Amino acid sequence: MTETQHTATTPTVTMLYDGSCPLCSREVSHYRRIDTENAVTWIDIATDRRLLNENNISYEAAMQHLHVLSVDGTIKRGAYAFAEIWQALPYYRYLARLVSLPGILPLLDRLYQRFARWRYARRSQCNTCA
Repeated sequence: MTETQHTATTPTVTMLYDGSCPLCSREVSHYRRIDTENAVTWIDIATDRRLLNENNISYEAAMQHLHVLSVDGTIKRGAYAFAEIWQALPYYRYLARLVSLPGILPLLDRLYQRFARWRYARRSQCNTCA
């Protein structure tokens, strides 16, 4: 897959995802299908590490947790990154508003951290992952 192209004047959220992970790839494929407004730039960090270097994000850290660059250039990680993506996507905006209610996002982030550790450990055992 190639990344979504945007004009220099189109502000977008940028998702840095692990394209070598089958689970991540399926999820990103779903998001890309519904991104009819081209609101997200999709960067597969397994093949393109340019934005990692430009934003001082280590490859290891990016493989362990989802990272997103918001429209204003802020780096979001974990559940906060998902909320940023969901806010940009049709159908998911309602979910983004829901998880942004007081106390919910920090709780989801703790749950995500547990999942991310499991995914990363499983990824290192995956024969199809780079």
